[in-house]
Amino acid sequence: MSANKNSLFSNLKYDFPAGLVVYLVALPLCLGVALASTGRPDLLFSGIISGVIGGIVIGLLSGSALGVSGPAAGLVVIVLTAIETLGSFEAFLLAVVIAGAIQLIAGFLNAGIIGYYFPSSVIKGMLAAIGITLILKEIPHAFGYDADFMGDEAFSQKDGQNTFTEVYNAIRYSSTGAIIISAISLGLLLLFDKPFVKRIELFKFLPGALFVVLIGIALNLVFINFFPSIALSGEHLVQLPVASSASEFISFFKHPDFSAFTNVNVYTVAFTLAIVASLETLLSVEATDKLDPYKRNTPTNRELKAQGIGNMISGLLGGLPVTQVIVRSSANIESGARTKMGTVTHGSILLLSAIFIPTYLNYIPLASLAAILLVVGYKLSKLQLYRGMYNLGKEQFIPFIVTIIAILSTDLLKGIAVGMVIAIYFILRKNYKHSYHYKKEEYKDGDVITLVLSEEVTFLNKGSIGHTLDNLPENSKVIIDGSKSMNIDYDVLEIIQEFRKHAAPAKNITVETRGIESVSSVGGH
Repeated sequence: MSANKNSLFSNLKYDFPAGLVVYLVALPLCLGVALASTGRPDLLFSGIISGVIGGIVIGLLSGSALGVSGPAAGLVVIVLTAIETLGSFEAFLLAVVIAGAIQLIAGFLNAGIIGYYFPSSVIKGMLAAIGITLILKEIPHAFGYDADFMGDEAFSQKDGQNTFTEVYNAIRYSSTGAIIISAISLGLLLLFDKPFVKRIELFKFLPGALFVVLIGIALNLVFINFFPSIALSGEHLVQLPVASSASEFISFFKHPDFSAFTNVNVYTVAFTLAIVASLETLLSVEATDKLDPYKRNTPTNRELKAQGIGNMISGLLGGLPVTQVIVRSSANIESGARTKMGTVTHGSILLLSAIFIPTYLNYIPLASLAAILLVVGYKLSKLQLYRGMYNLGKEQFIPFIVTIIAILSTDLLKGIAVGMVIAIYFILRKNYKHSYHYKKEEYKDGDVITLVLSEEVTFLNKGSIGHTLDNLPENSKVIIDGSKSMNIDYDVLEIIQEFRKHAAPAKNITVETRGIESVSSVGGH
């Protein structure tokens, strides 16, 4: 199985349906993140702008075949605080432009290499945690309790609620109409996943998610006309701004306040945005590559450049900061996308629908879209993943589980940081144990102990080698063999020299070194 990379359009029969599903997922997320980030309903279109740029501009420039970019929930708090600090949305847009320029420069400086230093156990933990988060966060929307914005990923919320209390409230204050729509939507999505349905020609091109949305709209129209008490309206539906004229539509676009160039806070916000957005992007790139059925590797420096250009354009047109987002990317992959045309398709549909059919989009129930995201969440956090990680041993399983718990109880970046600490602990522990091979031979004249150093001996091995030398028995002989080592750090050479000059004579230990010519020349004092 391999995707034809020679022609982007040769896979359009797979990419178009996937792009349509991603569009359906991205539309409410763009609006939800925009409302939460700005706190202003009049700026909802800023989320659509960044979604379009993430799909079309970054989609075309990026080297990622399946990654999808857009406004990210992880930046909500930073954006909201930044707008308050800078005093206007227009000054914030200038910070977004500068942040994009910083990302572009970082790409040319090869800063994308950071993406290769996230352990697999932590990335898999992140994917599983996002799957669980999606399930927990979408349950309220599926039940018709839309007190929180669609796309929120953090555990604690501004209103004092958290993920679990929102689920409890959803059950208490549920909407019958929403439950009916989400239950039927889930049933249909599970049915569309069956092999016999996938063989039907119509469903090979038009995705099940589209039918789910259309049936959700139809059901709610039936409720409105025949059962008004359970009909969904207002916050339970998509709420895209509708322009009454071309001039009003153009007014949705904002532009940076370039006079804010002299405001030092603009640069502080820009650097913060650039760092956090780049980290979220690189994490998503790693995760998306792991989900890619064709196992392609995304060039991370090119991704930073694409994100940088995308953010510069987004800031200039009045959009929110953009990152690659794992929720959209995983929906793209699960829907069968093969090339970046899936991403570009989603951005194009987002743009065209916002221009031509915003009124009709506002008939879409959030309950239908919640059902789609519930299925995406389930596929990201399947039981087989946990079994597989458990079978790999505790060095992989513990960082994996800790990452999941940390993300669920805080947010994405904090959770990843905790997972990284645990993963690094196990790496150091393993490094500590395997810095050398120890062999002891007993003779009547005294023990002969051979330490064969590993191929790479770094300062991380200093503790274990020093501890072993300190505990060698008196009146013995030690052979320190570095002939197989490609590199021995100065710190380790210094430990060996200090032992040879001071500790060994005091314990009547004879020291012989092999392949460590530099020991005698290390600056002693």
